[in-house]
Amino acid sequence: MKNPVNRSKSTDWPDISFAQWSETASTLHMWTQIVGKIRLVQTPWTNHSWHVPLYVTAKGLDTSLIPYNGKAFTIEFDFVDHQLLIIVSDGNSRSIPLKPQSVAAFYRKIMHSMKDLGLPVAIFTTPSEVTDGVPFEGDEKHCHYDREYATRFWRALVQMDRVFKEFRSRFIGKCSPVHFFWGSFDMAVTRFSGREAPPHPGGVPHFPDWAAREAYSHEVSSAGFWPGGGGVESASFYSYCYPAPENYSAQKVKPASAFYSEKLGEFILSYDEVRNASSPDELLLEFLQSTYEAAANSAAWDRNALEKDFTLEING
Repeated sequence: MKNPVNRSKSTDWPDISFAQWSETASTLHMWTQIVGKIRLVQTPWTNHSWHVPLYVTAKGLDTSLIPYNGKAFTIEFDFVDHQLLIIVSDGNSRSIPLKPQSVAAFYRKIMHSMKDLGLPVAIFTTPSEVTDGVPFEGDEKHCHYDREYATRFWRALVQMDRVFKEFRSRFIGKCSPVHFFWGSFDMAVTRFSGREAPPHPGGVPHFPDWAAREAYSHEVSSAGFWPGGGGVESASFYSYCYPAPENYSAQKVKPASAFYSEKLGEFILSYDEVRNASSPDELLLEFLQSTYEAAANSAAWDRNALEKDFTLEING
């Protein structure tokens, strides 16, 4: 029996109309890339690039613990008090205000703070997975920060983080954590069939083909959330599989308003439909489960070996 305390109301899901905060989202995308690339260069490689994402916290997004020459540190975007916190295991810390400022200015402040804390790092400053991205040190264009919408965005992530984790708990095969990828600026959770996949074609802007092939080395069904942009002009949930069987796009999914985008090669569900539902969690879980089943059934995954409902064990 599910705990009703862990179910949300529609009022828990904020309005994050992309048109209202697209400039802030674009700036935050670049800011998160700077922090993510610091984690990237300081953390041992983990399969499917799982060593690079950020994670939802009680106040924002953070890196988790990062090693550095016998010490360790974390970097957190605090969207409640609107500051970037760098906290070191030796007791030292620095805070950078989150406010309207260019990517270039933000980059300089982070690098200065890291050096001042005895944590100098060097990163590849061209944005990843972005066409015609401007290196961080020269980006004066992205300079917006709307505190209200940054907080709303984080509040939305808090809600979906819980639902994605419940969905993840139903799978006993290999599965990613629920994490936020700064390259594509999306929340994601990915299930694996256990079978190898054909080599990925690559071609992602400023993302090595070998990394794309390693990320998709095995068959996957992946679901997630975009705030908007990049071909999806409003906040949306998505689901796709790789490789996609011929009949994948024709599979019936729920709710009825979810649809398959030929352009994106993914199933899409509007965030606003979830937000306005009488039971947002149940509607989102329905989308996640039915799109996974579309992938698993059309690709003949061994579902009996990969799925288990632990609530039956707990309440048995």
